[in-house]
Amino acid sequence: MINRLNKIIHNKYSKFFSFIFFLRYLFAIFIISTVLFLLIPNFFNYEKKAEIIKNDILVNYNYEIINYENIKFRAFPRPSLELKNVIINLNSLPKKLKVGYLKIYPDIISIYNYENFKSNKIVFEDSNIEIKARNLRVLIKNLISKKNKFFLNNLNLKVNDENKEIIRIENIKFSNYGYDKNSFQGKIFGKKFKIKTSDNFKKISLKLINSGISAIIDFDEIKNRNTLNGVFKSKILNTRVKFKFKYDNKKLIISNSFFRNKSISFRNNNEIVFEPFIELKSKFEIEEVNTQFFKKKINLKKLLESKNLIKKINSKNEFNFVSKKFSRNLIDEMYLKADIAFGRINYIKNISMADNLFTCRGNINLLEEYPLLFFNCSINSNDKQQFFKLFSIKSNSKNETLNLNFNGNLNVLNNKINFKNVTLNENYVALNEDLKYFKDKFENILFNEGFLEIFSLKKISNFIKEVS
Repeated sequence: MINRLNKIIHNKYSKFFSFIFFLRYLFAIFIISTVLFLLIPNFFNYEKKAEIIKNDILVNYNYEIINYENIKFRAFPRPSLELKNVIINLNSLPKKLKVGYLKIYPDIISIYNYENFKSNKIVFEDSNIEIKARNLRVLIKNLISKKNKFFLNNLNLKVNDENKEIIRIENIKFSNYGYDKNSFQGKIFGKKFKIKTSDNFKKISLKLINSGISAIIDFDEIKNRNTLNGVFKSKILNTRVKFKFKYDNKKLIISNSFFRNKSISFRNNNEIVFEPFIELKSKFEIEEVNTQFFKKKINLKKLLESKNLIKKINSKNEFNFVSKKFSRNLIDEMYLKADIAFGRINYIKNISMADNLFTCRGNINLLEEYPLLFFNCSINSNDKQQFFKLFSIKSNSKNETLNLNFNGNLNVLNNKINFKNVTLNENYVALNEDLKYFKDKFENILFNEGFLEIFSLKKISNFIKEVS
């Protein structure tokens, strides 16, 4: 039976099986040829072809290779050329990009035809660069504007201003093709982030992983290459921010800005001029505010330690607050103007409380070791009884006017105050003994827990009871 089956196979299918057995030789030849095709380039002298390779990178990617340690051919997993410790010139940037390994993936034909060498993808591995803040935009443009395939893996970026580090971004990854096309990933402030852009880079989304922080930038149609317009939206935990912006190399304008969280909400417009020096103009319309927010979040002593930053700030600021109807706010309206230049703040403040007007003006030099807040203030009321009622203080003075004027200075760090003059209506001028009494009561009642606590309603009420 077996013999009969063998005869049938050999007689009827001999040609088929002969063809199958012949194919194994073709497969063997193909595999050997492919291996030789990939291995033979390992023996080429690529130093002689370096200028051709460098010229291709310059033409197709606009990256000028200044120097490198060596160049090798890698057959697997895909044929590539690998340059070690490469120094690259990025267009107009003064600082050079240092690349640990530059991998160039050429067309298959180019492996043996270097006279017509052409790369179709490059990869930067383990790169480092240190630039100034004003050059950050140029760097980003150099990275994202490539038409040919480009992959950036593990870039460490330092951004400086006058030789001082502003920000450090680590482990940056970027690809302009594939699944992660136009996607940046990395670490900032120790947190992982991901930035995703649309194909035309009109829309950019940012997310800090596991932090509750996200943002979206939606650019308007570009009509002028030197100007960027758009809308910025952000969510930081329970805080929401939205504003329109217009930016050129000299100025940033922020308009229709809205900020809201549990403690404060406001609208504002800002104008930041960068040349010839930094100048800021801001107008704030405060809608809701919880004063406890400032007491908890502001560390006045730590803030005053940043004197190098303070002396660079040049700004003009206006703050307006109008209480909503039927609210329980003590303050009906408030206007504050605060201009700062070279560390000195000049301020004017007007507060309206149930037809009672409190005004104050003065200045403070934040660059001094122990800054003194100079003040010249007045309280004017047509009804003294009504004024005291605001602070839950009983008074029998019906229809009496109250015109109180006082000036002096206040040490914001040492919790000390000095009254220079105090007058009430037209019949009282404080003597030295009275001024010392006011000073002691102010420091013991209002100033016993720091500068920000002097605005406590309960403390103000206790102080008025003691001195009235």
